[in-house]
Order: sequence, then structure tokens, then C-alpha cells
Amino acid sequence: MASATEAEAETKPFSVLFVCLGNICRSPAAEGVFRDLVKKKGLDSKLTIDSAGTINYHEGNEADPRMRAASKKRGVEITSISRPIKPSDFRDFDLILAMDKQNREDILGAFERWSHRETLPADAHKKVRLTCSYCKRHNETEVPDPYHGGSQGFEKVTHN
Repeated sequence: MASATEAEAETKPFSVLFVCLGNICRSPAAEGVFRDLVKKKGLDSKLTIDSAGTINYHEGNEADPRMRAASKKRGVEITSISRPIKPSDFRDFDLILAMDKQNREDILGAFERWSHRETLPADAHKKVRLTCSYCKRHNETEVPDPYHGGSQGFEKVTHN
């Protein structure tokens, strides 16, 4: 007979958190695209998907209108509301995907600070990876931040 922890692990959906700086451009787009792919494959009950930012500046805001428009052109709705990453994310998510190297450093720095105040899984830092490490159609190592550019940057992010 399986223990309660083993049974819980078998039924708990795999969870993925996408993280960028402000959680209004890249990470909501990644969340939306991933949700769309998962839904099309009929796997939505097997995954928990969310996004967050390394800062709280845009907390409570919808994704940038330019990102929502670029995604909508591709049939992907972005409905997430910006929130900052929090300590419980290191307990709740199986995989934390950073959009770029600076985001990854900021996430790991937050983990280090929070681990001194809270009980967090000792190996949670291993959950933090770069989103592009899973990309197969291009060889970029980071998701470019389109925030300060024109619409072509948003098109590029949602295209990849």
C-alpha cells in the first residue's frame, strides 16, 4: 500500500511557473502559449501552470496590451494577472522557468534570502532553469524582453 505522500505525488499535477522581470510580457506569454499547447493535447488536468515576476511593480495588472495583441493574433489568450514570485512557489512548483539569466539570478537570490527565514526545500534551487533550455526551434539562450521596443519584439516573443 502506498503512503499518503506517495499517493499524493501520483495524483498531484506537475507544476510549472514561468518568471520574467515584471510578469506583464514574457512570462504571461509563455504561460498562455504553454496552457494552449497543454489544452490542445488534452493534458490540462495533469499540469498546473502559472507565471510571476521577480519584482512587484506591476502586481495586479493584466499583461501588456501589446503582448496580449501579439498572442491573440496566434490564437492564444493571455488572462494572467501580474504577481511577484513568493517563497511558497519554491514548495508549490516542480519547475521554475526564468526568461533570462538575470531573472534566474534574481530567483536564486530570492530563494537564498527566503531560505534563511522559511522552511523551503533544500534542493529547490535545482527547479530553476532557463526557459530556452527547452527550446528546439531556435538556438537563443534567453527570451528577449520586448517591453521597451516596438511591436516587432512582442511578435518575436510570441512566435518562438
